[in-house]
Amino acid sequence: MSTEIENRGAPAKDQIHIGDWIVEPTLNRLSSAGETVKVEPKAMSVLVHLADRAGEVVSREALLSAVWPNVVVGDDSLTQVVIKLRKALGDVPDKPVYIETIAKRGYRLIAPVIKVGTIPPAQVRPNSVTPQVERRRISWIAVSGVAALLATAAGVWWILDGPKAVSSSPIASIEAARSAKPVVSVRPFEALTDDAQTTLLARGLTEDLVTDLSKADGLQVISVAAVAEQGGAAAPAETASGYLVTGSVQRVDERLRLRIHLTETVTGKSLWSERFDRGMADFFAIQDELGSKLLQILPAKVSEAELRRVAHRYTHNLEAYEYFQRGQTALLVRQQADNATAREMFRRAIALDAAFARAYAGLALTYAADYRNHWTADGAVALDRAFEIAQTAHQINPDIRETYWVLAFVHVERRQHTEAIQYLETAVRLSPSFADGYALLGGVYTYIGRPSDTLPLLRTAMRLDPQPGYLYFLLLGRAYLFLGDLEQARANLDHALSRNPVNLETHIYLAATHVLADDKAKAAWEVEEIRALQPGFSARGWLETYPMTDATQTSRLANALGSLGF
Repeated sequence: MSTEIENRGAPAKDQIHIGDWIVEPTLNRLSSAGETVKVEPKAMSVLVHLADRAGEVVSREALLSAVWPNVVVGDDSLTQVVIKLRKALGDVPDKPVYIETIAKRGYRLIAPVIKVGTIPPAQVRPNSVTPQVERRRISWIAVSGVAALLATAAGVWWILDGPKAVSSSPIASIEAARSAKPVVSVRPFEALTDDAQTTLLARGLTEDLVTDLSKADGLQVISVAAVAEQGGAAAPAETASGYLVTGSVQRVDERLRLRIHLTETVTGKSLWSERFDRGMADFFAIQDELGSKLLQILPAKVSEAELRRVAHRYTHNLEAYEYFQRGQTALLVRQQADNATAREMFRRAIALDAAFARAYAGLALTYAADYRNHWTADGAVALDRAFEIAQTAHQINPDIRETYWVLAFVHVERRQHTEAIQYLETAVRLSPSFADGYALLGGVYTYIGRPSDTLPLLRTAMRLDPQPGYLYFLLLGRAYLFLGDLEQARANLDHALSRNPVNLETHIYLAATHVLADDKAKAAWEVEEIRALQPGFSARGWLETYPMTDATQTSRLANALGSLGF
């Protein structure tokens, strides 16, 4: 990869003075008093971009767009680069002399910046490191363990630059509006008692709180699936947030004990804490209070309509709710036996509450999965059944994102992509922080031959869900393959397989990627994997029900698979 590409936006002169450091962008090198520090190209690009705007606040979005223009990355990638820059510069985050974090806005370079061509030669080379910088280098050692921990959290999808420019997102204005909104992360609530019911309730409370907060147009809501364990360090997604919600759930006999904390991540200041100790029958009342109270405390403008949507529960039957949560857990596995388990759980939930729209939505997805994965002898009947149940879910409750999403998903399987896009755009309007809505929308754009529109949508989805499942990486791998960026395609598909090694579609796309890259050995390996997963696999049979409608992309995929004997 050329240095010229890596250092876009570098000044015409080769050297810049930033504080006590001489910066050489084309060499990715910093030097001061005989000491030389090498930095990675992305870190240098961030530093140069900040130096070109010294003293100005540069938003995270602006930095991501400038330094990673063709690659989908999460906010944590930028966080890690800034950490590495501070380490190289000997800076300390809480008392910076180089890079200052501006809460909720971005970063600012506060050290003096002088370009070589504007100063006398005698000032070009500093003779010593100031005591202040030396103290900060020593201080850095104390926190370098945290930096190393955060550095390991980077996803593989951002490592390689893509050669193609990304066109404007179909809903690009959402990104611009989001950058000005407060960010709140929700960490999974901890189940303090070791029983299945408490675990289900803890997961359900977390998921529903994320959903409730996502209904507020004035917030960015991030679901934090995992946090760093060593030293209590926050996950990268949390460090980029303004606020963090944590909680614990305990069941004692027929009582539910719930502790909730809201903290400001930059200062660590506790903004709100409350303990609920009530009977199990009050579970849904607790949910209603929790979402409403948080929205009143968080600095977001929330309309009365949004508050009413938050207060509206999907069911008031606790047993039905538990069956629904079990169905959701089984559905996520995406294997035939688990799909059947999910269907049974959703049916039991509906038997207890015939107006449980989300349970109908889940049930519809089980039939759509039968169709997509060829798990039934009559796929057409399964797809019709999925559509019928999805419509029922939507008729019961047309005000929740899930019913729009499942209708969109079924329309995708029916190759009715215009209708799917309309439903998904409505879903993200109802819930502006709906990660899965953006992800599926991105997937649809690849199906219709617009993979460049997939990338910004997946970028949004990954910001909202920094620890996504394999599907997000599959969607990215698909898009990059059709954009001709085989390295990015392979990196994302490999990441998808690391999370779900038995997903047939991922193996199919990886096999096609290896064919196009002329890597025969790896392509042959994927052939064996596909045959092990589906002994009678036929590319023609698989493509007959595949939702892609772009003829050029379909032909390219079919030719690649045909060369492997499928």
